[in-house]
Amino acid sequence: IAEREILEKINHPFIVKLYYAFQTTSKLYFVMDFLNGGEMFYHLHKEGRFSEARTCFYAAELVLALECLHKNGIIYRDLKPENVLVDAEGHLKITDFGLSKQGVIGNRNTYTFCGTPEYLAPEIVKGKGHSKAVDWWSLVS
Repeated sequence: IAEREILEKINHPFIVKLYYAFQTTSKLYFVMDFLNGGEMFYHLHKEGRFSEARTCFYAAELVLALECLHKNGIIYRDLKPENVLVDAEGHLKITDFGLSKQGVIGNRNTYTFCGTPEYLAPEIVKGKGHSKAVDWWSLVS
C-alpha cells in the first residue's frame, strides 16, 4: 500500500511512473513505465565500470530523484543498481519503493532495519535511528 501511495504522489522524470493500479482479492497490480534499457546493474556488470562522464550523468539524475523524494518526506532506503532502470534514451528511473518510508519531515529519525547489506549506511546497521542521509550513503557506496 505504501509503495502505491508513493508512486501515486510522485511525478518526476527520474522516478518510474505509475499509470494505473488495481487489485483482486489476493493481488495488487501496477501499470508502470516500460523501460526496455534494463537494470543499471546489467550495464555495470557488462561494462565493468562507467566512464567519468557517464557516472556524472547518472549521479546527477539520481541526485534529482532523491531530492524529489526527500522534499516529499520519503526516505527511499534501497538505492542499488538493481533498483535503477534505464529507459530507451539512456535516462535512469528509480523503481521498487517497497522499503521506502513516508512522512519523514525534516531530519526526523526512523528505526526500521532494512535495505540491502552492501549498501546499508552505518546508522542503519547500528540501529540508533536514521534519516534521509542514508540515501546519500547508498548513492556514493
